[in-house]
Amino acid sequence: MLIYLLLADRRVEIVADRGIHGKVGEAGWQRICRDMENQFRRGDFEPGVLGGIAAITEQLQQHFPAGTKANPNEIANAPLLL
Repeated sequence: MLIYLLLADRRVEIVADRGIHGKVGEAGWQRICRDMENQFRRGDFEPGVLGGIAAITEQLQQHFPAGTKANPNEIANAPLLL
């Protein structure tokens, strides 16, 4: 999952792999992006980001519930500023 924030334009894009995208669909991602963008326009950046992460988490939990076997992180969880 990649959440791309273009802060200057207050635009958001979510990039997911094919498996996740196939379950959530373009409309699901667009809804989350628009909700985040609306909050950004009001200057509510932290609630916008946290709400977006929560909405993505809900989708992942719904379509890919945690199992009982180990599932280690494959990449770092730290944000990356470009």
